Amino acid sequence: MKPLHASFFDASAAVVAPALLGHLLLRREDDGSFSGGVIVETEAYLAHGDPACHAARGRTERNRSMWGHPGRAYVYLIYGIHHCFNVVCQPDGIAEAVLVRAVEATTGHHHLRRRRAGVSDRELMNGPGKLCIALGIDRIFDGLQLDHPGSAALVASNPDREGVVQRTGPITASQRIGITKAIVLPLRFTLANSAFISRRI
Repeated sequence: MKPLHASFFDASAAVVAPALLGHLLLRREDDGSFSGGVIVETEAYLAHGDPACHAARGRTERNRSMWGHPGRAYVYLIYGIHHCFNVVCQPDGIAEAVLVRAVEATTGHHHLRRRRAGVSDRELMNGPGKLCIALGIDRIFDGLQLDHPGSAALVASNPDREGVVQRTGPITASQRIGITKAIVLPLRFTLANSAFISRRI
């Protein structure tokens, strides 16, 4: 598995979010194998003009990873229950991130089902909280550099990305969901014909 280089993320989250679709989010399991799959839904959160971005109120202990190197993980807990996995964008000091909202499971199904027992393949990772449970991602992953080949989690290049987009696209932009601020901004991106996105609006 070849991780996407940090330079891939050294751009606006609005650019990175659609570019991530079709690539791979993978977790390295204890046995050395990988679990995860194809990213099919993302949301961008911007440093300027975006009150829904966690960085809008300044740097805190919770969001400090957003100010770090591009290609770093930003993992936070919402409602005291669900973790959400993000990838930091922009150079150091500019706090932007892409939330990975849904993933199509393509590898390590036995690991994923162990953590999400009793659900269909379609529902294994069709939401930000669900995918973190399935992949066993929690706050321990916060700040992880995702472009290191030995990392516990990777955002990896998919050699069949063009084929995935061709089969399950087009890539569409719409308003973000599950937030109350700046909902009109078209910063949610999906592979429109994927069966694995979290919600159709």
